[in-house]
Amino acid sequence: MHPKDKNIIVTGGAHGIGQGLCRRFAAQGAARIAVVDVDAKACEAVASDIGASAYSVDISDANAFADVLEAIRAEMGHVDLFCSNAGVGYPDGAHVASASDELWEKSWRINVHAHVVAARVLLPQMLERKDGHFLITASAAGLLSQIGSASYSVTKHAAVGFAESLSIMHGDKGIGVSLLCPQGVDTRMMAAVAGGGPQAADGVISIDTLCDSVMSGLASGEFLILPHPQVADYMQYKSANYDKWLGGMRRLRDRFVE
Repeated sequence: MHPKDKNIIVTGGAHGIGQGLCRRFAAQGAARIAVVDVDAKACEAVASDIGASAYSVDISDANAFADVLEAIRAEMGHVDLFCSNAGVGYPDGAHVASASDELWEKSWRINVHAHVVAARVLLPQMLERKDGHFLITASAAGLLSQIGSASYSVTKHAAVGFAESLSIMHGDKGIGVSLLCPQGVDTRMMAAVAGGGPQAADGVISIDTLCDSVMSGLASGEFLILPHPQVADYMQYKSANYDKWLGGMRRLRDRFVE
């Protein structure tokens, strides 16, 4: 997948990683870019700045999100690359099950079900054309864990599972799938965590650095894109000795959680 002359949709495109991707795709010569975000004002600003189209929608509303995707596809004619990037994260509170049902539900709808809705709308035409690519932002939390936010960790694990299913079922039918799993990235979400949190333990990378990894991963057709390459080592360590890995995570917890 190369962005030049491609029709691209980016959710969460008004801020952070999503905005960085929109700007990089524009710089790489994308034909059309749809910036999708719940923040209408910021969405319009980014789209205007890069010559893209803005679509404001709350993707936790599956029906409204599906309607917007249908409208974008009709305007573009077809979608080459869908970047399912929007995400939310909420702290646990007193213990891992103390977050409200409302926050768990919102995490599920945005971090997981939005990927399903997008595939439901876009896959049929992609399969017919035997061409299309999904980039799902899941975070290293989906491969490892997230200390202090069970809802984030659980839903990001589910996002990884859905990306795997996409690749297993359709990866040899012309459908490319890439899974983006960074640790600490210089975004608003990161800034909201006091001290950067455990995800900053290996350093916080810039959005430009992350975009470099994404462009490289898309160009080479990689499934797993790791802007922090050490995550691959952590995955091997986790699978080699689960109990030892859990003990290490508890020690990491002690550094960041009272």
